[in-house]
Amino acid sequence: MNGNSREVILQSIREHLAASVAHEHHSPIHFTPRTVAVSANGSATSASNIELFKKGLEAVMGRCLVVKTELEIVHALTRIITELKHTPLNPRRVAVSDAEGLERLVRLIAVELEVTTMPSTADLFNIDIGITTAQGAIAETGTLILDSSRERNRLISLVPPVHIAIVSASEIYSTLGEALSVLHNDKQSVSSVLTFVTGPSRTADIELTLTIGVHGPQELYVIILDDEQ
Repeated sequence: MNGNSREVILQSIREHLAASVAHEHHSPIHFTPRTVAVSANGSATSASNIELFKKGLEAVMGRCLVVKTELEIVHALTRIITELKHTPLNPRRVAVSDAEGLERLVRLIAVELEVTTMPSTADLFNIDIGITTAQGAIAETGTLILDSSRERNRLISLVPPVHIAIVSASEIYSTLGEALSVLHNDKQSVSSVLTFVTGPSRTADIELTLTIGVHGPQELYVIILDDEQ
């Protein structure tokens, strides 16, 4: 690094630090505690978890749709992909994980697409949308939990520029602690690789500039199947 580049970086840091000092004189931010409805057995209700998850996901620039039937899942997928058709991405190729019944639903989408189930790693880089299910979610942070022992969803969720995930409302937990407790007590063994996804991929360089979708999906859509009606 030459002297001029070093000085530019240091000057940028000084400017951001100066801006931070200015903010310290403002009134502090007060966080309002979340009120969570609790069922008779002490766990948060499905309705409250859906609402909290949706707010958490949207806070990190993800998008959420709530449906009640498999047919509504198909309609939600059609809506999402139709909207994306009017963007520069204009998706044509979709990759689907090996989750049971997922390919059947995707092939009912009323949009012309090339659907591939479990493409090779090399082919994934030519895919526009990856569609998976999720094995759980955390309401307070809008986080998805992907368990590779139950579905081969890791690369399909991470490589294409758009990730669409489907999760059951009954598998949305209030907190990370509750989610991990349930997963460890589940009869099925938990994978040694759990992927936690909170919003689209993002990073910030040394100039503190937030950039979306550099090392993963630029867009994240979550479809919640409200199966506790």
